[in-house]
Amino acid sequence: MCDTRRMREQARTFTDKRHRFPPEGISHAVWLYFRFALRYRDVEELLAERGVVLTDETVRQWCRTCGQQYANTLRHVSPGRGRYVASRRGVRDR
Repeated sequence: MCDTRRMREQARTFTDKRHRFPPEGISHAVWLYFRFALRYRDVEELLAERGVVLTDETVRQWCRTCGQQYANTLRHVSPGRGRYVASRRGVRDR
């Protein structure tokens, strides 16, 4: 699974005991859905390749219950200044 600091923090804050899957797996599915704008079935297929068997309805429920918190953090994170600048003259180095 993807190992980023934000995903680890989200997995730590999500402590719902009624789920069959570990919080890291749930946060990874939600991260895939919101980060790459995938369909629920796409997330289901990506996780199936890793050996996690679930349905697209499960992914939908996870995104409804714990996805809004993650989506809000994505919106509030400002993008860092990149190395390249695009202008009318083309792409140039900073």
